Amino acid sequence: MIVAGCDVGSLTGKAVILKDGDILSQCIVPTTPKPVRTAKNAMNGALEKCALSLDDIEYIVGTGYGRVKIPFATMETSELTCHGKGAHSCIPEIRTIIDVGGQDCKVIKVNKDGKMLDFAMNDKCAAGTGRFLEVMAKTLELKLEELGPISLKSNSPAKITSQCSVFAETEVVSLMADDTEVSDIVAGIHDAIAARIMTLVYRVGLEKEVVISGGVAKNVGVVNYLEKRMGMKTMALPVDPQIIGALGAALIANDKAKSQ
Repeated sequence: MIVAGCDVGSLTGKAVILKDGDILSQCIVPTTPKPVRTAKNAMNGALEKCALSLDDIEYIVGTGYGRVKIPFATMETSELTCHGKGAHSCIPEIRTIIDVGGQDCKVIKVNKDGKMLDFAMNDKCAAGTGRFLEVMAKTLELKLEELGPISLKSNSPAKITSQCSVFAETEVVSLMADDTEVSDIVAGIHDAIAARIMTLVYRVGLEKEVVISGGVAKNVGVVNYLEKRMGMKTMALPVDPQIIGALGAALIANDKAKSQ
């Protein structure tokens, strides 16, 4: 049985194809202004990798903010459900999932069966998201992938006190003008993001075990400061953390196809 999940997010589109419950192919593409095009680009990329066509897919579930615009989806469902399903399938022991996406952050609590018990979500401000990191990297004239390793070199993280991404950027500019070490500025940025995420964690309640999903999970600096604030290590996902939503959607598609 071949099924698929397609996750159209704010910064990237993801597609995962499963065959008999195992990952056959996956693809991550940049988001375009049109969700339909993003979905097609992601799905076509995944199909090309395993030499299949859309007609070979028995069931497709769409998720993400652009899920209602995925023309080839059999059904669509919430990204909260998909992230819980995807992460739990990788590590059944997990109880808390922290998903840091391009423009929002979600903290999801699940039970032993992977069913969502509670969640908290920040989708009103870019602070604490991938978009915020992109802005900070541009301000510091660094590549996005450089931020994590640079922050680990810091001995004295700068204090970024503003909860607003616009004002936080102003703080960073001021720190640069004061000749503050770049590593300390970047470390301060990561710690500020971790603090922002922790407000959501406290609302849901932290339970072991914990995983971080989403593109920001690839940033070792954010993970480092988040672990420090939580007082515990997170568990490493065995797959790309950015495809967890699409994986969950594909697993739901697999369940639906079996039931039919």
